[in-house]
Parts: sequence; C-alpha cells; structure tokens
Amino acid sequence: MELSFGGFSFHRLLESGQQDIFKYITDCKELGATQLDPWNAQLAPLQGGDHVAKAGADPGHAVLSSQDDAYVRRVKEAAEAAGLPFGCIAVDGAHIYEEDPAAREANRRLAYRWLDVAETLGAAQVRIDAGGPQELPDAVLEIVVEGYEDILARARDKGIELLMENHWGPSVVPENVVRILEAVPGLGLLFDSHNWATELKEKGWELCAKYARSTHFKTFNFDAQGNDPSVNLAKAIRLLVESGYKGCWGVESCPEDGDEYGAAAKTAALIRRNLEKLGAL
Repeated sequence: MELSFGGFSFHRLLESGQQDIFKYITDCKELGATQLDPWNAQLAPLQGGDHVAKAGADPGHAVLSSQDDAYVRRVKEAAEAAGLPFGCIAVDGAHIYEEDPAAREANRRLAYRWLDVAETLGAAQVRIDAGGPQELPDAVLEIVVEGYEDILARARDKGIELLMENHWGPSVVPENVVRILEAVPGLGLLFDSHNWATELKEKGWELCAKYARSTHFKTFNFDAQGNDPSVNLAKAIRLLVESGYKGCWGVESCPEDGDEYGAAAKTAALIRRNLEKLGAL
C-alpha cells in the first residue's frame, strides 16, 4: 500500500511552530508513509531575496526566491536521508483564474516557480487549483483551460504530472471537474473525499473516481471501531478501487479534537482496513 500524509493534516502543528518541513519528513517516516505529499505552506521558512513570490492564500504562507534554492536542496537531502520521495506538492495561491489579468499573470509566475521547486525536489506531481466562481461560465472555463494547458506543457518538460483538486470555487461541483478534465488532456485529479458542495459529495465520488491520480481522505471524528461516522469513506475507497485507481492513498485528516498525529494514524488504518476487505492489498 502506497501511503502519504498530506501536509494540511498537520496545519495546527505547523501554525504553532511545532512542525516544519524537516519534522514533517521525519513524522511521515514514523507514521509509515511511502512518499511525501507536502502542502506548500510547509515551506514557510523560505523567505527573502529578489523577486519574492508569495505562495499560499494569505501572507503567512511560504515565499520563494532564487536565493532559496540552497534551502530547497536541504529539504531534498532530508527527504533522501529518510528514504522518502516527494509525491504531490499541493500548491495554494497559484490558482489559474482571477478576474484581473494582472493577478492571473502573477499567479502564473507563482505556478512556474513552484514547478521549479518541485523539479528540484524530484516531486512526481504538483496540484494547482482552477479558481473562479462556482458556476464556471464558459468565459471562465476558457481562461482556466488556457492556464492549465500552459502550465501542463511546462510540467511535462520537467517530468511532473499536473493535477487539479476538487477544492474550492468551481471544483466543488462534480460536473465542473469533469468539464475541466475533459477539456485538458493530461491534467489529472487530486481526489479529495470531502471538498464537494453540500449534498454533492457522493456524486463527486461517483463521477470523478475514474480521473483520480492522487487522493486526500479527510476524517474529523472516530467511533469505537476507528471509523468516521460522519462520512462513508468505505464507499469512496470502493469506487476508487473499482475505477482501477493504482496511486497513493493519501491522508488529509482534520481532527475536531486537535490530535493531528492520532488522527493521521487512525485514518491510515481506516484506509488499510477497507482495502483489505476489498482484497486490494
């Protein structure tokens, strides 16, 4: 079983200063991960220098410049020492659509820079959000498609697979995810079990499992059997298996009790139990 722990699983630890990218790497090793799927905010120590590019939706997220390349190499060395390759880097703040063309161009530069970082780290995948309104009118779709095609070409040149995620804006509607993916051959899906519009979660699983190239399984609470009673993750896992999914099984737990390490371990165990029941291990 290929297993990862999405960086957002530890966002409280990150925000409190109890974890950085280096501790994230060792934590993933201890939890049994086979690859690293960090959130770009975990690269927050990258600061300063010329042509600084913010990464993330708020100023507290990472900033990157050409002078931070040595730091990125240190991160790569730490991962190599742990024996863990980089899988998917989830990039916030470089989404495709903004109404203002200048803002779109700024985000495009951020996406290019994160592809450079991913290349240095040897990451297999990068997730960039679509952005835009939930309704996804045709004019917005055209801009989103153009943006993904441009970034996809650069990603391919670097040997990186480009993904979108059902995350926010138009991508919380399953039909919109399908529209975008069908319009951009080669673009894959980071399948999040939770991030769908109200009442559309299971429809999202059913329509989009076949496009999955990476996964985030969200949990919030656990019962005595180690399951999250608020969501039928067994169904989501079954649909992915039936669709032929062969990628990494990613944890992105968001525990209401704040125990991020405990929730990460319990979510990994939940995924494993369900795969065993399906004979998929």
